[in-house]
Amino acid sequence: MENQERIRALKYAFPRTVPVMAGYLVLGTAYGILMNINGFGIWWALAISVFVYAGSLQYLGITFLTAMVNPIYAFLMSLMLNARHLFYGLSMLDKYRDAGKLKPYLIFALTDETFSIVCHEEPPKSIPRYWVCFWISILDQCYWVAGTVIGVLLGSLITFNTTGLDFALTALFVVIFVDQWKSGHGHKAALTGVAASALCVVIFGQSAFIIPAMILILAAITWDYKKSGKEMEA
Repeated sequence: MENQERIRALKYAFPRTVPVMAGYLVLGTAYGILMNINGFGIWWALAISVFVYAGSLQYLGITFLTAMVNPIYAFLMSLMLNARHLFYGLSMLDKYRDAGKLKPYLIFALTDETFSIVCHEEPPKSIPRYWVCFWISILDQCYWVAGTVIGVLLGSLITFNTTGLDFALTALFVVIFVDQWKSGHGHKAALTGVAASALCVVIFGQSAFIIPAMILILAAITWDYKKSGKEMEA
């Protein structure tokens, strides 16, 4: 019975990951090419995509590796870049509550694109939601890993100008934001993020606004979450 549930969950999840597949194969390929032209072989690229799997941080990580950046600075930059996952985690508390042994991987694999799918996903009651989330998560990572391998292989075979290639992920973030804005019923979270970021840019400047903005957004969303819970109890 459990195997049948897993198969039904996979069949339900796969079509929903096709748009991510199209993006991740391209982005993963770009990452693999950049790793190759910077002197890192397929095993380095593959290991990072499997065990780090952090999208934009992987792109930034190429700079860390090639420039031999101070580990403390690298840690702080990584924290700033990935602090947004704090907000993803808060919104997924209920969805992952019953995931059991799958929960550690679901937390690890919660990228921007995976979050954009699972946060709105409500499968039929006959299909366990946590299995749907698992398949969406692991399929998305497989696309990224496959793209990475393709990129490393292509990078070793052809030579071309890679200027601007690392901007591909930024462009995808913009597309995701616009898609979420169009499909969402309310824009409170998005407006909170934009307003907090703009305010912190003005106060702290472009080079130091990320951490203050993340703290401000986290405080605003946490306050709103607690406020909504109290209203439901009342």
